[in-house]
Amino acid sequence: MTLFKKSSLAAMTLAISAIGTGVAHAECGNVTIAEMNWASAQAAARVDAFILKHGYGCNAETVPGDTMPTATSMSEKASPDIAPELWMNAVTEPIERAVAQKRLEIAGNVLEDPAKNAGEGWWVPRYMVEKNPALSTIAGIKKNVGLFKDPEDPSKGRVVGCPSGWACQITTQNLFKAYDMESAGFNLVDPGSGAALAGAIFKAYNRGEGVLAYYWAPTALLSKLDMVRVDLGNFDAKEFTDCTAIANCPNPKPNSFPVPEIKTVVATDFAKRSPAAMAYLKARVWSAKDFGSVLEFMEKEQANGQVAAEWFLQNRPDAWSKWVPADVAAKVKAAL
Repeated sequence: MTLFKKSSLAAMTLAISAIGTGVAHAECGNVTIAEMNWASAQAAARVDAFILKHGYGCNAETVPGDTMPTATSMSEKASPDIAPELWMNAVTEPIERAVAQKRLEIAGNVLEDPAKNAGEGWWVPRYMVEKNPALSTIAGIKKNVGLFKDPEDPSKGRVVGCPSGWACQITTQNLFKAYDMESAGFNLVDPGSGAALAGAIFKAYNRGEGVLAYYWAPTALLSKLDMVRVDLGNFDAKEFTDCTAIANCPNPKPNSFPVPEIKTVVATDFAKRSPAAMAYLKARVWSAKDFGSVLEFMEKEQANGQVAAEWFLQNRPDAWSKWVPADVAAKVKAAL
């Protein structure tokens, strides 16, 4: 083959490659991804942005978000295009309405088995439950108040509640009252801050002591510690809305925390424009182990979502490569 033919063939190959890339990019186009203001959602948004950009040719960028404003904007304007981690319990109505009107689509769950791996609750260490299985229920805990001594008042048990000003403080106060925990011999303690709440749990756990505390998942703390969510009984949605979640409700009844729905929500226009990218979002379901490892890394290294996303993509290809076809995985790895 002559040099001219070789050069012509090379130029043609580059041109075809460029056209192919351009078509992929045009299919996906500009994509906005809501980056919520908590750790897991920040990492999830940055992972999606990296994979969509380098694997699918999207012009992907993250934009600041939070549950209520993002849900409102998506339900009314179908913008941003993607909310990778939207906690649905507080925004079910507007999102479902927008889905019915074909403006939004639910790609699927963010976490495997969200009822087990996500949400609020009262928690005790597994080592306590292994010694006494009754401690997995609120009835068993009330019968064993002496195992949960309040360091400031050893004659009483302790429930480490939510810091002042947090919404969970209201629900915890109402549940404490509904289960008549004071008569059972417990104090409800305000830890003062989120860091102090985590610190109280971590300190007791490391000492092998008894602790009963409010917390939520997915978080770095519950990824590191083997804790059991206490069975508070059945969840009553009406009671929760009418009383459990209402400050100073005069007569709260026994209830539980809602089972979380944590979904990836997508604008229908984007889903239609890039079905391959939509297929990725449907397949992208995090395991509790992988999500936990990212959160632990963020806490240990004081890392932001971008750094955490790159760490995950570099160190856990066995996890994320299952979410995409082999050719897409190769592109992402090359970009790393």
